[in-house]
Amino acid sequence: MAVPRETVEGERRIAVSPDSIPRLKAFGLEVCVQTGAGAEANYLDAALEAAGATMVPDLPSCLEGAGLVCKVQPPSPEEAAALPEGSALVCFLPTSISPAVLTQLVRRRITAFSFELVPRISRAQAMDALSSQASIGGYKAVLVGASRLPKILPLQMTAAGTVAPARVLVMGAGVAGLQAIATARRLGAVVEATDVRSAAKEEVRSLGATFVEIELEAQEGEGGYASEQSEEFLTRQRELIAQRVEESDLVVTTAAVPGRRAPVLITKELVARMKPGSVIVDLAADTGGNCELTRPGEEVQAGGVTVLGWSNLPATVPTTASQMLARNVAALVGHLVKEGELVLDFDDEITSGSCALHAGEIRNQLMREAVEAGSPPK
Repeated sequence: MAVPRETVEGERRIAVSPDSIPRLKAFGLEVCVQTGAGAEANYLDAALEAAGATMVPDLPSCLEGAGLVCKVQPPSPEEAAALPEGSALVCFLPTSISPAVLTQLVRRRITAFSFELVPRISRAQAMDALSSQASIGGYKAVLVGASRLPKILPLQMTAAGTVAPARVLVMGAGVAGLQAIATARRLGAVVEATDVRSAAKEEVRSLGATFVEIELEAQEGEGGYASEQSEEFLTRQRELIAQRVEESDLVVTTAAVPGRRAPVLITKELVARMKPGSVIVDLAADTGGNCELTRPGEEVQAGGVTVLGWSNLPATVPTTASQMLARNVAALVGHLVKEGELVLDFDDEITSGSCALHAGEIRNQLMREAVEAGSPPK
């Protein structure tokens, strides 16, 4: 099993940890890690080597003879071309992946497993890297937003008088949203939350937040994800939350639909009505953003309102994020590897569902359409 150093700018995570390496070796694998791969997550070469990994100096020697390659980010076209022919790949591999990368993976006959495609069933919970990383993203979003606010979050009663708590609105109560709610509550804010799934109501309330209900029937997608909503629903949702957004000091948006553009929930006109000093942290920035003014990877100032479209927040907490991701990797690899050999049972729901490519064939429909069209799906 090869673990190359990540090359995407800003990516500080690694797919293994000193805790996960003994478990991987128990599956019958030799774990080969490129030197420096864990440095930014504070997993130094010496610690990885002491845990049982073999450290090698460069990418070619890391990939040489590998039957399995585990990464965080998808490979670049050059990295994909360097993968051993017929090997297996485990990493984040969104349906919006570059057709150039997919083409290389097909040419190399790579069997690729995507964390985005892992089915949301009980047996696969330990493999759910989307949830583990989303939880960290929701936590960090509140900290980032709070650090940019010109006021504090908790109620303060002092000799100088009482300071009212900040108001926080979380849009989308999935894993990231629930962690954002919990973090904002721990910091003392008054928190409200919205979600298109009725099942989220009790979860929101259990964390001490107020659930903002929409009196229209919402559609829930497969596996507990939100599905794409009707324009009527989105219009009503925007109307209902407009007042809440205007009254909020910090808004964290997390609404996303797998394989689709993120719904626009906060228009530029609504931003213009927000209080000066308010902050929006848009966790859906990479898929278009829930705020009309969001720019992926950038900070936008609009009439005194700060809109943060920062990408890959989990990578800003690399030690914890890598620790959790390494456990997800080990769980998925343990499902696929028996006594040191890759065993593929496509009658198994986890194996079949998470496999994006196999033996020169693209198994995922959205990815297949992207290659045929020559561009990633919208």
